[in-house]
Amino acid sequence: MKIIVLPGDGIGPETMAATVEVLRAASQRFGFDLELEQDVAGHDSLLRHGATVTPALLDKVRAADGLMLGPMATFDFKDESKGEINPSMFFRKELDLYANIRPARTWNGVPHKVDAFDLVVVRENTEGFYADRNVASGGSEMLITEDVVVSLRRITRMCCRRIARAAFELARNRRKRVSIVHKANVLKIGDGMFIDECRKAALDFPDVAVDDFIVDAMMAHVVRAPQRFDVIVTTNMFGDILSDLTAELSGSLGLGGSLNMGARHAMGQAAHGSAPDIAGQDIANPFSLILSAGQLLEWHGRRTGQAACIAAAEAILHTAAAVVEAGESTRDVGGNLGTAATGQAFARRLLDA
Repeated sequence: MKIIVLPGDGIGPETMAATVEVLRAASQRFGFDLELEQDVAGHDSLLRHGATVTPALLDKVRAADGLMLGPMATFDFKDESKGEINPSMFFRKELDLYANIRPARTWNGVPHKVDAFDLVVVRENTEGFYADRNVASGGSEMLITEDVVVSLRRITRMCCRRIARAAFELARNRRKRVSIVHKANVLKIGDGMFIDECRKAALDFPDVAVDDFIVDAMMAHVVRAPQRFDVIVTTNMFGDILSDLTAELSGSLGLGGSLNMGARHAMGQAAHGSAPDIAGQDIANPFSLILSAGQLLEWHGRRTGQAACIAAAEAILHTAAAVVEAGESTRDVGGNLGTAATGQAFARRLLDA
């Protein structure tokens, strides 16, 4: 398995170094060949190549089996004419990574204010209200006059259909329940189409139970009783908000992994930002990126039939739980280790398990 590694900005190089250590330990323990090729994106690429991402890098990623993208300073990148391209958006769009898979669960050893839960938000990743991925040329957010802005949302039957199937396929391997989240009482045509395609997909999964919730009510349900949910499927912006909420309910956004996947490509990516205020201090939590790497291994293993990659992914998740419970982690989740030492402790446990 060949993975392109892009450390990123801010805390990215530190958290990615810990993640690479864990990936190498997983490869060693489970006996699969792993090639990690490091390159640059973000500020480093802008300095070296005049653009945050380059066509040559895209070609390299397309030829590989997966991509690990470190946190990027996306807020800094405002002018694409100057090479300031949002790398996360770029790869999602160019590789057609239509599904963002965001698990969230509670962890022994990390305080949480809700009952124990284990759920996954499956978010459509390529359309919706996001102005950078709605039209072939330009953006879909328009300044009509100095006082009027119009933002367009694109919803297509194809994208609804494939994200629905991704959710049901995932639920079949979990607790067999899918919850559809929408705003069809207001967005009657677009979210009506979304619900329709989810219901059609459900016909091929008779063993999976289905319910649906209006998005504002869903926020209250998730805060009140997250344990009742298994797989939640929704459109882009609703999923963006809901996945951060569920990750924070678990005790920390830093404990939420994130996989962006398509039919042929996938990208592991931390659920949080580049946190430049703590960069270089060896205090950043690497768990989000490590868990994302585990998701990437599982995706590759299921796609190619490599049982060793699937086993490694499961071991990474189990090891994460053991490391957190033992306090072998950064201070934000109850430990007393630095970033590098957390990666080392994780790799040791993974090898010794």
